[in-house]
Amino acid sequence: MVARNIPVTLQRCSLEEADLSRLAFTGWTFDACRLTRAKFTGATLTESRWSGCRGPFADFTGANLSESEIAGCDFNNGGFRGVILTSSSLKRCKLTGANFAEARTLGCDFEEVIFADARLPGFSFRKLHLKQLDFSGADVSRCDFREAVFEACSLREAHLVDSRFDGADLRGADLGGVRLNNAKQFKGAVISRAQAADLLSELGLKVL
Repeated sequence: MVARNIPVTLQRCSLEEADLSRLAFTGWTFDACRLTRAKFTGATLTESRWSGCRGPFADFTGANLSESEIAGCDFNNGGFRGVILTSSSLKRCKLTGANFAEARTLGCDFEEVIFADARLPGFSFRKLHLKQLDFSGADVSRCDFREAVFEACSLREAHLVDSRFDGADLRGADLGGVRLNNAKQFKGAVISRAQAADLLSELGLKVL
């Protein structure tokens, strides 16, 4: 299949294991497509729309997904290394185990996304309202969460080395598994009394 220069809508198509690397799909719509192990490495996917797609192990390494909308999709264990997601929207997606190392994410909008066990080092979530994001067990080292607001989110057992939370509102985050040796990561952040009590319980102290 050869990508054309005009936007195309693909509905309920099977692209499983297809190699679509380095092709141009600007403005294309992918609706309820099967994309298991499909390869979009280095593809141009700017302003594309993805809805209800299923693509476990799909490979978007180095692809340009800027200004795209991705909703209700399953890209578990997907390869997104070096992907460009500038000004994109990801909502109601499953991205368990996905690799977003070296991704560019400035101005992204995230809502109801499962990032459990994903690799997200260096992601920028600065000043974003994060609603129902699950980072359980994820690598969020060096991430920028400054001034972000967490609503019904989970950071349980997440890897937080060198992440920044200055000015973040963490009262809506599950901080289970966070230890006192990680507490300095939250300098300048707002946490609840219950969260503070959980941290101090490691020292055998009780907050009354």
